[in-house]
This record gives sequence, structure tokens and C-alpha cells, in this order.
Amino acid sequence: MRIQLNGEPYELPAGESVAALLGRLELAGRRVAVELNLDIVPRSQHESTQLKDGDQVEVVHAIGGG
Repeated sequence: MRIQLNGEPYELPAGESVAALLGRLELAGRRVAVELNLDIVPRSQHESTQLKDGDQVEVVHAIGGG
């Protein structure tokens, strides 16, 4: 299936979860925010949130500051 990842086309297997996508991107366990079709996906739902063809996904690295 094809999704939009940070504004670019991205191919991945059908039925992939947000958590699996983060694993593919080598971002598993990192502090990131995931937006799926303009809605934030809480970290607790990454494993259970399935991606669908045509979804728009934004992954943003959380940066601390002071």
C-alpha cells in the first residue's frame, strides 16, 4: 500500500501498524509524535493503530529545550 509520509510517497505492506512503521524507520523507542490524517496518535495506540492506503502520516522528532 502507499501512504504519504512527511509529504512524500512511501510504500509498505498492507495492514502495517504505526508501531511497525516506526520500526521500519528505526524510530522505535524514540521520542516522536505521530500524526495520522491530522490527528495525533497517542504512543499507547501506536501498536493498535493500523495504517490504510492513502493515509497521511507525519512523524516529528520531539526536541527538548530549556
